[in-house]
Amino acid sequence: MTNLFIRFFLAISLAMGLSAAWANDEAPDAFVKRITNETLDAVRTDKSLKAGDINKIMQLVDTKLMQHVNFRRMTALATGPGWRKATPEQQDRLQAEFKLLLIRTYSGALTQITDQTIEVKPLRGASDDKNLVVQTEVKGKGDPIQLDYRLEKTPGDGAGWKIFDLNVMGIWLVENYRSQFSKEINAGGMDGLIKSLSERNKSNAKKA
Repeated sequence: MTNLFIRFFLAISLAMGLSAAWANDEAPDAFVKRITNETLDAVRTDKSLKAGDINKIMQLVDTKLMQHVNFRRMTALATGPGWRKATPEQQDRLQAEFKLLLIRTYSGALTQITDQTIEVKPLRGASDDKNLVVQTEVKGKGDPIQLDYRLEKTPGDGAGWKIFDLNVMGIWLVENYRSQFSKEINAGGMDGLIKSLSERNKSNAKKA
């Protein structure tokens, strides 16, 4: 399970490179290849990130990742039907705790980035589809790691692509957490889920 956690955060870490503006005429697969390679180079040279500096990681996530991730949709999908029944305050609290959980749980993966390279698979479907999956493989020591990005096209002046799910070796992040969240909601409602995530985050902070 630890290796799976590392792989999940490796996916998130690679997504952190999405700070450059998305060119509307750039194909999704070309974009992912360019940005992930730039991100690998950046992480390798940042000693604070490789050392697992949680404050540096959170700063990087907030400034470079979150603007290119529809995290609200990701959290809603992971929560399932209970999301629509939650109050706006509960949704905000859940989103914040889920974000912190992902960062703290997978931060150790940054120390694992060494000689990895990215191979982007041929895009399935049209590049102008509003929802699509970009498939990649992370290659380095050991077996290649399947790493796919589920993207949505956003309209308006800030049109571009946003990530709302990640797939590592056949396991989608949203689906993986949905089963966990469902058990917590059935046991203690939405407040019970928020409390559980909060306690896990506090425990992770003490371990760090």
